[in-house]
Parts: sequence; C-alpha cells; structure tokens
Amino acid sequence: MAKEKISGAEALIRSLIAEQTEYIFGYPGGAIMPVFDVLYDYRDQINHILVRHEQGATHAAQGYARVSGKTGVVMVTSGPAATNIITGLSDAMMDSTPLIVITGQVGSSLLGSDAFQETDVVGITQPVTKWSYQIRHSSEIAWAVARAFYIAGTGRPGPVVLDIAKDAQTGLTEYDYQPCQFIRSYNPYPTVKADEIEAAACLINQARKPFILAGQGVLIANAEEELVRLAEKADIPVGCTLLGLSAIPTDHPLYKGMLGMHGSVASNIKTNECDLLIAIGMRFDDRVTGDITQYARQARIIHIDIDPAEFNKNVKCDVSVLGDARAVLQALLPKVEPARHTEWIESFAPCEEVERIKVIEPEIHPQKPLMNMGEVARKVSEATGNDSILVTDVGQNQMLSARYYRFKRPRSLVTSGGLGTMGFGLPAAIGAKIGAPDRTVCFFTGDGGIQMTIQELGTIMQYGIDVKIIILNNNFLGMVRQWQALFFNHRYSETPMLNPDFTMVAAAYGIDGERVATREELDGAIERMLAHRGSYLLDVQIDPDGMVFPMTPAGACVTHIMLNATEKYE
Repeated sequence: MAKEKISGAEALIRSLIAEQTEYIFGYPGGAIMPVFDVLYDYRDQINHILVRHEQGATHAAQGYARVSGKTGVVMVTSGPAATNIITGLSDAMMDSTPLIVITGQVGSSLLGSDAFQETDVVGITQPVTKWSYQIRHSSEIAWAVARAFYIAGTGRPGPVVLDIAKDAQTGLTEYDYQPCQFIRSYNPYPTVKADEIEAAACLINQARKPFILAGQGVLIANAEEELVRLAEKADIPVGCTLLGLSAIPTDHPLYKGMLGMHGSVASNIKTNECDLLIAIGMRFDDRVTGDITQYARQARIIHIDIDPAEFNKNVKCDVSVLGDARAVLQALLPKVEPARHTEWIESFAPCEEVERIKVIEPEIHPQKPLMNMGEVARKVSEATGNDSILVTDVGQNQMLSARYYRFKRPRSLVTSGGLGTMGFGLPAAIGAKIGAPDRTVCFFTGDGGIQMTIQELGTIMQYGIDVKIIILNNNFLGMVRQWQALFFNHRYSETPMLNPDFTMVAAAYGIDGERVATREELDGAIERMLAHRGSYLLDVQIDPDGMVFPMTPAGACVTHIMLNATEKYE
C-alpha cells in the first residue's frame, strides 16, 4: 500500500508536531513562505510567536528552552534573516542550550548563483552549531528533523540548523516519521565507568577540605537533588558558576555563593585553600579561574562532565569522570562515606563577614540618596518571595542581580554567560514566560542592553505576555564605564548615553510602567508592578557611579579581590 504523499513543507510541520513542539519563534519571508502557508492549517496544534527581529527569535527560544528543559524551535527565511540568527546560535552553543533553527533557502537549482537573498548558511553556521545541514529534497525532511532533535537535545545540548531549499518545501514526498534514537559515532550518554567513580570517591573520602563547584551541567541533567544529597552526606560546601545558580537553594547552609570575577569572597578564596575541588558540569571558564597558573594549585581536582573535550582543556584534573551529571552522582553517592568538615566550613565565615561589611551592606543598604542596582534586585527578589525567574541582560545589571537575587528552585536564572550578549534579555524573558507561564518572570536590564532589542516590546504587546521589566538606568554603558574608571584613568570614551523616556516607549506598545527616581518610591513601585496583570516597566534611576564588587581583575589570581575602588581583600 502506497504511503501518503505530502509537500515537504507539510512534512516539516508534521515532524515538528511529532517531536511535541508547542511553540515556534519566527519571522516569515519569501524563501520559507511555503512552510508558513502550511503552518496556517496547523494553528490548533502548534503556536507561532511572531518576533520583531530574527535575533529576538533565537533568544526567545533560548529562554523557553532554559526554563522548560525542552528544545526551542526557530523558523526564519533566507539571506539576512539567516545571518541575523548567528548571535543567537553562538550564544546557545556557548551556553549549551538546545535549539532547532530552521532557515529557508533559495531553490536548489539556484544554489551558488548569488541569487536574491542567498547565503551560505551551512558554511556560516557550522562553527557555532552541533550540526548544520542543508535539505535539498523533500524526502530528507522527516529524517533531518528527527536527527536534529536528537542531536540538539541529547548529551551536551546545543543548536542545530536545518537550511531548507524552497523546492524541497514544495516538492512531494512519502511521509513516514521515525524518531531518531541512534547515530553511529555519536554517543551522547557515555556509560559511567566504575573505575572513575571509585577514584573520585576515594579522593572525596580522603579529603579534609573539599569544595564543590556546580555548573549549568547540574541543571541540564536535572541533578539538583543529587548535588544536594552529595553535599549533605559528605558535608561539602558548594559554590556555583553564573549559569549554575539555582542548582542549590540560596538559603542552603552549605551554599557559599557565586564563583568568579564578581563572585563571593569566600568561594574564590577557598578555591585556593581547599584540598579537593569537585567540578560538576562546568568548564573552568576564564571568568571563574582568573589566572590559570595560580588557580587551585594546592588542590586535587575531580572533573565531572558529559563532554570529554572539556577535560584538561583549561585546568588539569586528577580524576575525570565522563558522563551525565545525574548518572555520575547517582553512581558516586553510595561510594561516598558520611563525613563532617565542621572546621573547614566554619573557615568560610571570616571571608563572608568581610564581604558583608565591606560590600553587601553598602550595596543593599546604602547611606546615600542615590539608589544601587543591588538594593533594587534584592527588593524585587524579596517581594516575589524569592521564587521568581530572574532573566538578565548583560553588564552590571547582570552581575548585581545575579549576586543579590535569591533562588528557591532550579531553572530560575536565564542569562547569557559564555558569549555575554547585550540584547539577550528582553526576548529571553518572553521565551521564559512562555516556557513557565505559571511563574513570575522578572527581567533586569540596563539602559544600553534594553535598546538593542527593544522592538520585542511589540511581541509582548501582540501576545499579551506578562514580563516584569526593571531597567537599572544609570545613563551609561555601566560595565564598560566601570573598567574605564578602574583601569583607564576615568576616560569615559563613548559610554555616556542619552536615553529616551522608557515609560513613554513602553506606553506606545500598550505596556504600563513608571519612572522611579527616589528610594522612597521604590517599594510602592515594585508592589504595583507585581500586582499588575500583564507586563509592567520600571525605569529605576541608579547611581551612575555605582560599581560591581567584589571584583577580580581580568587575568589576576582568584584571590586578588577588590572589595571596592580602594580596598583589596587581605
């Protein structure tokens, strides 16, 4: 019996539905129009979110993927649309976010002819994707979609691009969708080796001053419970990378703060005092390690990761354990002996007290009229019961909100880590709200970052998406200004900004909001924002001289910690 023949465009939409795709973030155009035409008939089965720029589609899909644990799907046309997705692909690749990005392409007979809106999408995107493939015949579509979802969402997740020629969309094919469950030479979940588990357990059981560094791999693997069980069983303090935040509740007694350039004093100092580092699902980024030659030289190092390319890439380890973080921790837990490291854990307290006095109190309870970013972030967090999703843009707003926001449950932070993409936050917040509709989403941004993708307010308007937008407005490109103040003799080259009235811009998109100029106005404004049904924008006027501390200067040892502009941790 002959199989049903349908167009490639319909095969694509049916394949996405077969993979349980609920949302597509996209923007139509000529080379992808046959697919959008078919999509019209499937509106009851799959939702399309029309963004205002293709970069916004990729970031929205990232936000959706990060909070939901599902694969984000993007669909755009050819040429400039395809080049507009490169930033989002690079960001997703750096931060291990599963995306399927579908681009239209000129007809296969025109490939290589410099046809209108033709771009070598595969050539451009291969360096920033797990897999990039051009479909030239409709018969390939179901196979390619199945393979794309398998590659994007398994192992170390990442983005995949499917570039579909226009004639592949219009041509007929026999449709038979088979999910992909195996690809020769691709082993996304390697078997955890018993000898590696034994070696790791031996080091943990011998350690007197162990320290866990938890990265985003813990969240990707849904290993938060196992992380806490290991920490509690062996009485091990935990520090988190930026993307690892929320893997352990902020108020857990073993949680010791964020790692890295703007991390907590205790976590960074104790990195260079521990006798064992247990790195789980993190890649020893330079923002975490500082000067590699001076990083944790006294410690034995266990590195647990699903990507073997990360082993010994930046930091040499004594034991590498290849595997999914959850599978590894489940195998490791029975081998780890109960322990108490009271004296070691208590040694964190002096560092924490110095930071509290010199950094935290001046930031969240300032004795000056102008508001700080950290105090705003802490007040918003507390007003949500410390149980909202924090989405950030990049810069001072990112570091200070990450430092002063508090988290009760996993997948509560969405930010651009490895690439540091300004403009990421607004579309990512849209995707986060769509991915977690029952949770409050609070988006912190600067006056610079918001203007890079401010057109996505139109997406909020069209779909009635409820995002709480807090602009920490200092009329500067704040993080660059901070470096200019500290390291470039206060030469503020091209960092002061003349900004619009953001509340008027928001109002033009039907979004309510208000300008907050004084501390006395702040609590009431936050209360009104959170009580409001629908998106709301607070334009909060911030001290332009504010800085993010603690700070380890780029390339310095992690123990070289600036507490403020004049004092260093001793």
